[in-house]
Amino acid sequence: MTKQVQQLDRVIIRFAGDSGDGMQLTGDRFTQETAAFGNDLSTLPNFPAEIRAPAGTLPGVSSFQLHFADHDILTPGDAPNVLVAMNPAALKANIGDLPRGGDLIVNTDEFTRRNLAKVGYATNPVEDETLAGYRVHALPLTSMTVTALADFDLSKKDAERAKNMFALGLLSWLYHRPTEGTLAFLERKFAAKPEIMKANIAAFQAGWSFGETTEAFSVQYEIKPAEHEAGLYRNITGNTALAYGLVAAGVRSGLPVYLGSYPITPASDILHELSKHKRFGVRTFQAEDEIAAVGAAIGASFGGSLGVTTTSGPGIALKSEAIGLAVATELPLVVIDVQRAGPSTGLPTKTEQADLLQAMHGRNGEAPVPVVAPRSPSDCFDAALEAARIAVKYRTPVIVLSDGYLANGSEPWKLPDTAGLPVIEPGFARAGDEEFQPFKRDPDTLARPWAVPGTPGLEHRIGGLEKADGSGNISYDGANHDLMTRLRQAKVDGIANDIAPLAVDDPSGEARVLIMGWGGTYGAISAAVRRVRKTGQHVAQAHLRHLNPFPANLEQVLRAYDRVIVPEINLGQLALLLRGRFLVDVIGYNRMRGLPFKAEELAGVIQDVIDSE
Repeated sequence: MTKQVQQLDRVIIRFAGDSGDGMQLTGDRFTQETAAFGNDLSTLPNFPAEIRAPAGTLPGVSSFQLHFADHDILTPGDAPNVLVAMNPAALKANIGDLPRGGDLIVNTDEFTRRNLAKVGYATNPVEDETLAGYRVHALPLTSMTVTALADFDLSKKDAERAKNMFALGLLSWLYHRPTEGTLAFLERKFAAKPEIMKANIAAFQAGWSFGETTEAFSVQYEIKPAEHEAGLYRNITGNTALAYGLVAAGVRSGLPVYLGSYPITPASDILHELSKHKRFGVRTFQAEDEIAAVGAAIGASFGGSLGVTTTSGPGIALKSEAIGLAVATELPLVVIDVQRAGPSTGLPTKTEQADLLQAMHGRNGEAPVPVVAPRSPSDCFDAALEAARIAVKYRTPVIVLSDGYLANGSEPWKLPDTAGLPVIEPGFARAGDEEFQPFKRDPDTLARPWAVPGTPGLEHRIGGLEKADGSGNISYDGANHDLMTRLRQAKVDGIANDIAPLAVDDPSGEARVLIMGWGGTYGAISAAVRRVRKTGQHVAQAHLRHLNPFPANLEQVLRAYDRVIVPEINLGQLALLLRGRFLVDVIGYNRMRGLPFKAEELAGVIQDVIDSE
């Protein structure tokens, strides 16, 4: 039957179900096809910490939200236009986010009395008035999948597992998504299990065919490709971008990359990805614990490699003494912290920005470390390169503060011209006629020489005991310790002269209010600023990449505005630093819900501050 095709400029879809229902896979496949089609997109995976959370319960709900459009977008969207709920728990956990009039696709097969009772539904919401006001499509997705796979040699349970592919096929038809990539993916994924492969393909195609033939959907939707700058693009997550940035840093420096890592959510994917790139001189070591991981990375750096270690907040705590060792020995080291909600184990699969003060001050003694924070999944590539550049040039550990939202979220990324990436010059020491001075500093950078062990004439001591200025001999002299402490601090402070000034987006020049963020809040802040400006209000925006040292013009920027708003997914850590350093009474806005900010809430905050002027 012929269906009407309706043009949309954007749509937000959320897939939700049990953690075992394959919602992350479904969302990822829909995302990959959307990226191949050419839409701009942003994603928000959201899943429980347990590998298999209790089935049918609210804590066990896993969801994947995708925002895609024919124009530039900045966030995964505040609320879905379409919710696919695979069971009562998924419905109850997510229905509050679906605006009235939104499309709701419900898998009625799972709305049994037992499953309804698990989440506190006294009656079936699909049959009573609970869902009045939504456009409800009540479909028996599980039984339709089993029927579609009746000719396959599968148990009923195995057939039911393919219901996510049926749903994917239906949504792919509904929104005119390509199918070739998903079919190829299924062939690869289940190549060793041909019957399972054929069954998943059949389920996917059955979902597509159901959309074409059913009267439940009389309209298809089409979202045209976005206009992108010419180039080759791919969809990328923050963790993958960080891994690629480290590979690029190795190539542009000529250094072998050595990753010492211990698996931890949400940073483990960096280890997984880097382990695939041995041909680029990358070596990965999965250590027995966090301390061994960073110790191995420091040893690799001492040996002339680009030492890297990846972790999350709990791992940073364990690595703190070793990071202090790298400060004392003045060796390059890239430390990537993919932040998650704490304290302790906290909410390990949820995002947060609460490790900033730990990155700045979480070591014994005066142990200054540069801190860099990416602002989007694709920006993680550039942040990794920048961290490596600073680490090598200034002989210092550098902490990269990513977060769970950036790590797992994705967006289109234009592949860079590798020849145009910055060259990182290691500048290894060479033996000369004079006696080698391992702590004789470069007058411009205050970096000490990087001497590869075993090089004749460059023999020197290494370790955590204080060194004498110049000679590097162990020194217990108080005046020397004071000097070395100040030199290490001055070296980090001097990096401010080697980074770009803070850019301010203030198109009208009439703004009296500045909203400043750091890290993964960039998309929500930018979207909020767009909303406020569309109402005719004036607001300026700035976003910090370098958190230590701050850009040299930061104080000037702060004092140029009457009010400064600093949204953070913590209790005000950047706000504390800005107040203490510049005596500017910034306005903090703080929420820690394990999720990124919504543009609407930040727009409201900005408007309230403007109105109070």
